[in-house]
Amino acid sequence: MNRTLKTLLIVFGIIALIIFMSFMYLKGTYNSLVAMDEGVKGAWAQVENQLQRRYDLIPNYVETVKGYATHEKEVFVKVTEARSRVAGATNIKDKIKANNQLSSALSRLLVVVERYPELKANTNFIRLQDELAGTENRLAVERRRFNEMVKAYNIKIRSFPTNIIAGFFRFEKATFFEVPRERHEVPKVKF
Repeated sequence: MNRTLKTLLIVFGIIALIIFMSFMYLKGTYNSLVAMDEGVKGAWAQVENQLQRRYDLIPNYVETVKGYATHEKEVFVKVTEARSRVAGATNIKDKIKANNQLSSALSRLLVVVERYPELKANTNFIRLQDELAGTENRLAVERRRFNEMVKAYNIKIRSFPTNIIAGFFRFEKATFFEVPRERHEVPKVKF
């Protein structure tokens, strides 16, 4: 009986150890998924900071260009419409789409700017253009960081056996901030 009791205690000890190790793995995996999910949200917040900065600069930029290029009304309307779509976007997917449309409208505005050498010499315009260029650069950096976080997070939730835990706790795949195809084309400048 003494030998049977020892064997039984060893078996229970091994089972308890397996349960404890499984619990620790589950806890660690869940916590790392939460941390990565929060990392994606934090990276998106940084992207939104730069998008807001750009959003705030655009009216001043447009007004400055309008003073020189009064007959380019269609371009100004497109920028204004795109800017209002950004303001109305509620989720990440819609915000990405709206900001890509705004980027496209801004590239058309830059084509207009190329037609007006006196505008390009204006000090206020140069300052605004530098601010906008700096914002676009910061936005590109934050977008890259966001996409890196999304990639790491998506790989983690799709990898076995983490995918089981991610599915059980309903962690969903994050969306990349991708540049639309039309942005890959170089704008045409005609004089």
